[in-house]
Amino acid sequence: MRVQVLMYRQDDPAKCTAAKLVRFGLAESVRSISVNTLLLDPFCKVVLSNEDNSHIKSVCALDCSWEKAIATLLKGKVLKNGIYRRLPALLAGNPNNYCKLSKLSTAEALAASLFILGWRNQSGKILDKFKWGHTFIELNSEILNDYSNAMNATEIVEIEKQYFPHLTTSQTLN
Repeated sequence: MRVQVLMYRQDDPAKCTAAKLVRFGLAESVRSISVNTLLLDPFCKVVLSNEDNSHIKSVCALDCSWEKAIATLLKGKVLKNGIYRRLPALLAGNPNNYCKLSKLSTAEALAASLFILGWRNQSGKILDKFKWGHTFIELNSEILNDYSNAMNATEIVEIEKQYFPHLTTSQTLN
């Protein structure tokens, strides 16, 4: 699976997980999104599921600051194409947002999407580049397995509700 990042360069370059993935050849930096690309959008209402695998050739994450995410997505000048999906709720394993619900780094978001889509080895290679990568998997291993075994988006949402019954969709994104 092709892994792409649309980089807005809003964060500290030394801490940018997307830049590290590009440096190591695990992702490519792109300036626009193609029609058959799955675009990870944390504000999308449609959740990612493994049934999306048949429609896509690549997965792309937006690399921007969480503080500027809404404004960045609203500008959306290069975001006219693609298949928009949000990740189901997961806990962050990165040191900046440790255990915060759905406040994932770009690397975590890409790894989670690949895992759910069935590309587990590629997901592991991404997380192996970070000291805390194993933490993300440890925090979410059971739920990631359940998400990846779900047949469709409806099942994913049901699993999400089982793990996080106190949250609504909009709350998992804040």
